[in-house]
Amino acid sequence: MSAFDAYLASFDGEPGYLNWAAFGPLSPSVREEVFADADLLASGRPSSLALVAERVGQAQDLIAQMLGADAADVTLQPSSTHGLMHALYGLSGSVIAGGAEFPSVSLTLERAAAASRGSLAPRWLAPADGRITPDAVAEALDADVSALVLSHVDFRTGYRADLAALRELIGPDRLLIVDAVQSFGVVDADYSAADVVVGHGYKWLRAGRGSGFAWFSPRARERIAPLLSGITGSSSAGLPVDDLPAPSPTAQAYTVSGPDTLAAGRLAIGLRDVCDAGVAAIEARLAEQVDAVIEIADRHGVPVVSPRERGRRAGIVSLLPDEPARLAAALANAGLVVTARGSSIRVAPHAGTDAATSAMLDEALQGYGTAR
Repeated sequence: MSAFDAYLASFDGEPGYLNWAAFGPLSPSVREEVFADADLLASGRPSSLALVAERVGQAQDLIAQMLGADAADVTLQPSSTHGLMHALYGLSGSVIAGGAEFPSVSLTLERAAAASRGSLAPRWLAPADGRITPDAVAEALDADVSALVLSHVDFRTGYRADLAALRELIGPDRLLIVDAVQSFGVVDADYSAADVVVGHGYKWLRAGRGSGFAWFSPRARERIAPLLSGITGSSSAGLPVDDLPAPSPTAQAYTVSGPDTLAAGRLAIGLRDVCDAGVAAIEARLAEQVDAVIEIADRHGVPVVSPRERGRRAGIVSLLPDEPARLAAALANAGLVVTARGSSIRVAPHAGTDAATSAMLDEALQGYGTAR
């Protein structure tokens, strides 16, 4: 069995789960390793604690490998929002963002601006389709703009932003800050266009909560003040007792305290599984799964508002039914797990989604269409 086939076989949950954009059930390998790490921590022996602590470096190395970056520039965070806080609270000038962004972006930017007392100002975009395109950004761009912050993949529709085009538009003198929660590990992207990339392992990486991370490029570190730097972010070689050291000159300045080693272990294992399978292969299989969901929706007359072009999407299909509450109930009654929010239904398969789940979706949408 190839590594990719083994990866697909590891999706061992019951049929019906189509909510990977909200939460990724833990993979078998993550479950196995976290119990082993917990047993080591239970001993209290320094050697056992040190073994589990090695997970931090393993996770940093794998993230760096996937980003094509230096592991020293990678930090582990309790969440992607924590990484965005480090990035946004340390900025000044005008920062462009979409007003319909996930709150990790929009609310964090708003709070950072309030805390800055006038030195940081959000510049909100409101494109009709909600997509952060180069054309939408160009309309808001001027000399006061210091950064653009956006989700690589929109949580509502699955639209995938063109990072290379946005980088070319804003130029080298502005920062590009990217929330990659909905793309990291399932989109074979070139993240070198970005200056900061944040992510989290609890969705597509199947690593559980607490497994966030953030990468800060050298250019980002030159321009983002480490205002939230804590004990682990200081330049002190040891515990800074009876001393007030300056922030570290490295990316570790953007940390507050020591990482949760159990969370680091879950993240490391989830990343290892993805690297072994290959992100490109995962993306290709996920594209097939999304094609299948769109085809089922089209066949039963349920409007799709997500992009259809493979290069402009990831793993999210947003449906806009005439009767969203009734469709949500029909899907739940059929044993399908999706996200129903407002007038839309978000369906999010993964590479390992099985044929039984697709058949359940097909049958549920058929029943919904027949009853209309």
